[in-house]
Amino acid sequence: MIATNLVSTISSLVEQKVPTFLWGAPGIGKSSIVKQIADEKEIGFIDLRLALMDPTDLKGIPFYDKDSHTALWAPPAFLPRDGSGILFLDELNSAAPSVQASAYQLILDRKVGEYELPKGWAIVAAGNRESDRGVTYRMPSPLANRFVHFEMEVSVDDWRLWAYKSNLDERIIAYISYKSQDLFTFDAKSDAKSFATPRSWEYVNNILKSGVSADLLLDTISGAVGKEVAVSFLSFMKVMNKLPDIQTILTCRDKVEYVDEVDVLYALSAGLVSAYLKEPDDESLENILHYTLEMKSEFAVMIVQDLQRNGVTMEGSELFKIWVKKFAYLLA
Repeated sequence: MIATNLVSTISSLVEQKVPTFLWGAPGIGKSSIVKQIADEKEIGFIDLRLALMDPTDLKGIPFYDKDSHTALWAPPAFLPRDGSGILFLDELNSAAPSVQASAYQLILDRKVGEYELPKGWAIVAAGNRESDRGVTYRMPSPLANRFVHFEMEVSVDDWRLWAYKSNLDERIIAYISYKSQDLFTFDAKSDAKSFATPRSWEYVNNILKSGVSADLLLDTISGAVGKEVAVSFLSFMKVMNKLPDIQTILTCRDKVEYVDEVDVLYALSAGLVSAYLKEPDDESLENILHYTLEMKSEFAVMIVQDLQRNGVTMEGSELFKIWVKKFAYLLA
């Protein structure tokens, strides 16, 4: 299931306090999705890494109660006491079997020892698949049966929507649009330490903003996404020098340039969308629509659809009606 659908589905299940488990390869954004749901609902979020815990950490420490003359359990401070939120058990299947077993009661009965999870809190867990060669333990059937399971798929369209909203460098967005297979190059059979994932492309974004000198850029980006992808990306970055002036396209309809090279068109498409989303106004939108009328059709449609996915409305524009009539055959 792609990220957009997962956000909608898991969000609904959180409302009903149904325990869910999100499976997926490393670096594809499983944790980010769960945090996004909590942020959108404006509720609490606690991230527990059971792989770092001992079996007694969840149940707490026993102590002698002099009034009842019995042993009670002092629950850990990291568990929620009130309010509402998501208790996120990340990398659950990386925890030792004894630790997973200690989570049984918390997940199914919403309590462990003397502790009871507040009614407003939901449990969501996540983990890498056994085939991903991470540090994982086979999840016992009784524990697996306590969850509704989903497997997250990598979607370029979903990633591009997130990248625009997150203000990622337009050169990265353009490159992935041009060479989508490089969004995710993880191979469980490979011994490579660096490979491209949505998470590592976010690292590349930070590298580009860090001011690393040009002569060190290849080695630095290679450390995030691998040498082959880094070489390809840096070669693509040189394409940006061939772009028509984006500000001219946004501000006027005269003296604009058009290009035919596919790689340049991908870069131009991402550049136009990013520039508009940073400073949106009606005149710029009209100028973009006017410009796309003379572009190669697939790129004209890409630009408009990317704007619409990011919440830009244009149905009231007379120019958009002309645009729709021209490209209707691609929109069916």
